[in-house]
Amino acid sequence: MTERVGKYEIRKTLGEGASATVYLATDTFSGSEVALKVLNPAIFKDAEFGAVLREQFLNEASLAGKLNHPHIVAILDAVVTDEAGYIAMEYVSGSNLSVYADPKNLLSIGDAIEVGFKCCGALDYAYREGVIHRDIKPANIMMAGGTDVKVTDFGAALLRSSKVNDTVSIGTPAYMSPEQLNGQALDHKTDMYCVGVMLYELLTGQRPFVAKTMPALIRKVMTEAPLPPSKLRSGLPAGIDALVLKALEKNPADRYASWADFALEIASIGKLSVYVHSIPDLEKYAALRAVGMLANLADGEIWELVKVARWSRVPAHTVLLKEDTSGDSLLFLAKGQLKVTKGGQLLNVIGNGEWFGEMSYIAGGEMPRQATIESMTDATVAEFSVAEIEKTSMGCRHHLLRALLRNVVDRLALSNVRLA
Repeated sequence: MTERVGKYEIRKTLGEGASATVYLATDTFSGSEVALKVLNPAIFKDAEFGAVLREQFLNEASLAGKLNHPHIVAILDAVVTDEAGYIAMEYVSGSNLSVYADPKNLLSIGDAIEVGFKCCGALDYAYREGVIHRDIKPANIMMAGGTDVKVTDFGAALLRSSKVNDTVSIGTPAYMSPEQLNGQALDHKTDMYCVGVMLYELLTGQRPFVAKTMPALIRKVMTEAPLPPSKLRSGLPAGIDALVLKALEKNPADRYASWADFALEIASIGKLSVYVHSIPDLEKYAALRAVGMLANLADGEIWELVKVARWSRVPAHTVLLKEDTSGDSLLFLAKGQLKVTKGGQLLNVIGNGEWFGEMSYIAGGEMPRQATIESMTDATVAEFSVAEIEKTSMGCRHHLLRALLRNVVDRLALSNVRLA
């Protein structure tokens, strides 16, 4: 007979640890695949560590349904009793980032920068929800395809609403911040330090601090300055040394003030990288996040729009829409300048962060295009089909529609002024 845990049918083992085993399982109610983390029953009988490990498991279980972010593995279900426990999580079929920490198998510089950027967004969201991960490392970041990442394993997480002592030294020593090793109170900057270590490793294939013994490692983390990453890998973009070393500062106050500051610096450096043959996700995200009319969209909703759009770079003098033709797609200008003409007469010039084609989109394609739109410069454009936008969450669609209606109203008001 096939082994079952609760409503989950075990298919195969994905990984084993000291306190739990993770299985690929099927939810027999929905038929969906999940990663099922089952606590080792012996943990409950361990007088020395049982209470601490069970508390960690309870912390992770308590996050079920609470962290909803495209770059965090969703915790779907959890059951913990006095003698057993399991957590059902979103299944990610890819490998974790540790395979790219090998000097012989490094990510491209641009991909490593994108990974760091996405981790910042995920951890900022978690912190705003009251969660400090405390164990960020390549092995706890899953690759879901391309540079899409999923932060996982919140077993060591510190919940700010929890009664657990926040000075407990939980984590992986090579990635732990000086304040964590010292047993001091922690905030988001301890995870920032971990991301700094991980970025260093993804860019160079080496950790910033390496030693043969644990006391020697701790001494280096507490007292020594790491070698700049550019000394270990040529071709790194300007500013990467300062970025990584700032994240690795011994004093938390000397690191970035917020996740947003850290992420913006990564995005700025990413634009100077060799990653120019396709449009990086961080560039797409930054373009949409900068739009004032989308300010009410949550971070996860912005990422929804990033994913459902068809992004392209177009040269100058490319016709993007032609008047009196049919179509229901919505377009967004991330970068560049476009001219709007009707019957050969110039009506308007569209700049960065503006939408166009929204009238036909709102009308469901029943209204023909009202004008011709042509690029005046090289441009970066996102196209959203009705079918793809329907795949986004209701909140995302609601906020987007309000923004588009506001855009139409503003343009009608401008037309009235010109007519007057």
